[in-house]
Amino acid sequence: MQKLKLSEKIGYGFGDFASSMFWKLFTMYLLFFYTDVFGISAAVVGTMFLVTRVFDGLNDPIMGAIADRTNTKWGKFRPYLLWMAIPFAFVGVLTFSTPDLSTSGKIVYAYITYTLMMIVYTSINIPYASLLGVITSNIKERTSLASYRFIFAFAGSILVLALAEPLVSVFSKQGNVENQAIGWQYTVTIFGIIATLFFLGTFYLTKERIKPPKAQKTDLKTDLKDLAKNKPWFILLGAGVCALIFNSLRDGATIYYFKYYFISQNAFKLPLLDINITYSTLYLVLGQAANIVGVILAKPISAKLGKKTTFFMAMVLACVFSCIFFWFKENHLQFIFIFQFLISACAGIIFPLLWSMYADIADYSEWKTGRRATGLIFSSSSMSQKMGWTLGGALTGWMLAYYGFEANVVQTENAKFGIRMMLSFIPAIGAIGSAIFIYFYKLDDQFIQKINTELTQRRELEN
Repeated sequence: MQKLKLSEKIGYGFGDFASSMFWKLFTMYLLFFYTDVFGISAAVVGTMFLVTRVFDGLNDPIMGAIADRTNTKWGKFRPYLLWMAIPFAFVGVLTFSTPDLSTSGKIVYAYITYTLMMIVYTSINIPYASLLGVITSNIKERTSLASYRFIFAFAGSILVLALAEPLVSVFSKQGNVENQAIGWQYTVTIFGIIATLFFLGTFYLTKERIKPPKAQKTDLKTDLKDLAKNKPWFILLGAGVCALIFNSLRDGATIYYFKYYFISQNAFKLPLLDINITYSTLYLVLGQAANIVGVILAKPISAKLGKKTTFFMAMVLACVFSCIFFWFKENHLQFIFIFQFLISACAGIIFPLLWSMYADIADYSEWKTGRRATGLIFSSSSMSQKMGWTLGGALTGWMLAYYGFEANVVQTENAKFGIRMMLSFIPAIGAIGSAIFIYFYKLDDQFIQKINTELTQRRELEN
């Protein structure tokens, strides 16, 4: 079996470092940016998230099919990292820009730029994700590769969470006037430059090794029919959607929780830089660090218990811990941070398993049908991510409106109750839903090893 060099694992991780910086900007700050900086109502933003992301989710299989049919000297998937790195950063900056428009003009601008951002995100992220299925066929190396990916993903997220608010604070100071709009635009520009460099690093450090069967002819209709009959794919799709709803709700509500539920927002001050470090920054950075701990634990735990059992147990525990979180108040700060660590560690465990299992499903499909559609199958991972993010983001905006939230004012007790629910019981429903889906997943590690052995024999006969 192919053993990968450390440099290639690191190189593959670079891609999700870049992608996750913007993913975290979207999930943690974009709703807040639209409501508190750009001046769009929470209900309108919630609806926009639903409309644009459903459209974008439908683009994922299309991009997967396009990538499967791409043939260049660099392979099928790597070229998109080269072609789309700069557009990714440029459109990201436009998304966090605030032109002086009427209320309706702002809404139209938000729809256009956000839709463009999702199209560009799809164009680079689906080929990137699909690389996992063609770099190696070794199932242990795939889990290792996915672990490196998510260590770098959460490292990118930590960078954003640690620096976003401080950088916005610094760049917002325009003489004696504070301009948060400029602060956000400059901050995202810096992250965009970093993302471009890391995407290019993935392009140069990785290699595609697994090819479709030589006798396979391009036939999208057949690929879609095969996918429609792939039960493990549907089950994993459901588990992924529920897990992302869980994460999206907790992420999207966090900044509101500390801004409007806590009386004191500032944890401490950096005296030399004159920058306040808020509780929300510490909370979010701790969550990403705990995610990394979970990613590291995923491989040794799943090696003993299997991917399915590990996934199931992590989601059940995340559900229980989230429910307990509801009862904490501002004077329970230590418990708030302890349970943030526990919940985030559980969430971190499932992500390398989820992506490794998509690679297993690509093998299962080839074993069963004699055809390989890596990009199409991995597009489902992005689709589940976006569908979960879509529903979680839309629910966050709608529930803020439902509970009577109004930006930049003292919140009612009902609004504060709603924000607490959005960090506890409501996301817990997503966690237990993910556990229920994965309970019915049938591709255990032993079966996948058998499939992998037979596929290796087939490929050797073809050559």
